[in-house]
Amino acid sequence: MPTSHDPVPLAQALIRCESVTPVEGGALTLLEGVLDAAGFECHRMTFSEPGFPDVENLYARLGNTGPNLCFAGHTDVVPPGNLDAWTSPPFGAEIRGGILYGRGAVDMKGEIACFIAAMKRFLAYGKGSLPGSISLLITGDEEGDSVNGTIKVLDWLKARGEVLHACVVGEPSSRNTVGDELKVGRRGSLNGEIVVSGKQGHAAYPQLADNPVPKLARIIDRLSSLKLDEGTQHFEPSHLGVTVISVPNTATNVIPGEARARFNVRYNDAHKRAELEEKLRRACADAAAELGAKYTLTFSGTGDVFVTHPGPLVETMQTAVREVTGRAPKLSTGGGTSDARFIKDHCPVIEMGLVNATIHQVDEHVAVADLETLTQIYERFLRLFFTRV
Repeated sequence: MPTSHDPVPLAQALIRCESVTPVEGGALTLLEGVLDAAGFECHRMTFSEPGFPDVENLYARLGNTGPNLCFAGHTDVVPPGNLDAWTSPPFGAEIRGGILYGRGAVDMKGEIACFIAAMKRFLAYGKGSLPGSISLLITGDEEGDSVNGTIKVLDWLKARGEVLHACVVGEPSSRNTVGDELKVGRRGSLNGEIVVSGKQGHAAYPQLADNPVPKLARIIDRLSSLKLDEGTQHFEPSHLGVTVISVPNTATNVIPGEARARFNVRYNDAHKRAELEEKLRRACADAAAELGAKYTLTFSGTGDVFVTHPGPLVETMQTAVREVTGRAPKLSTGGGTSDARFIKDHCPVIEMGLVNATIHQVDEHVAVADLETLTQIYERFLRLFFTRV
């Protein structure tokens, strides 16, 4: 079991755990042992939901007073893809030329290792004294459905009356060098599906059928052409992208009875989700009325837009980055989504992590030097955070 204040051995040990979503793969067991040895009270919990795989999670806390600073992350990883394309085994955690290779090296087992190493250094520096609490919320389904993970651990904490006062999510937030960007928000993500109904028939007799495909095409063209906004102070313009178009047959001589399309909207803080859904419903209804199309429109999604405005949490991390690297991190809201979308309902949250250039790619990797830099940033952040209590 890695016990060093060096993040590299723990990062390697975690990478060697084949924890492809939703499989635990030994990663949470490894972390539980490390944190238990460091004096944390650990809770392993498995959550279930009909239609979704069971997911194991870990919550660990050191201290029983406030403020409770939480580090949130995930040990699950995406599949490695074509194994023959990797220059090192995806779960081998090999180091070559000062580079650590492996699935999860950046997203985000590396960050977990850095935080734990930083926490150990911080506690050693303070001779074990802690004016508050440090906790870790580690899930196993961030890369999956995100149904039985962070959101349910947060509900469990709330039911216990346990409060998080601030949270750092270890997502790979940096663009070119560690600390050059600090994520303070995320766009909302809204999924939609349009199903246009027609009448199936032979392609040679179109007058006897009602082809839904051209009608669907015109509706999604109308949606794709919508200008949702001009962007806001913290976010780029919202965007709707059609991602799937399908019909229930593959024969070229059959007019299908229905056609469907799926789309995704990444939206900024110019919108509330309910208002955005209504705007899209009106656009679909107007287009369908012009075409005489029969259709249904449904929505789904798991995260609304949020931004953590400059304040103690943001400014403390900015100071930590500047003191370690000499850089002032850019405050960013770009990229996809993360479990911060759940945490923001409980406490202020930011994201700070490694360079994201190779996440989800073959030969995902991180420079060993970057692991040390991030560890120093986290350690400096811990000192500043608890000094300002």
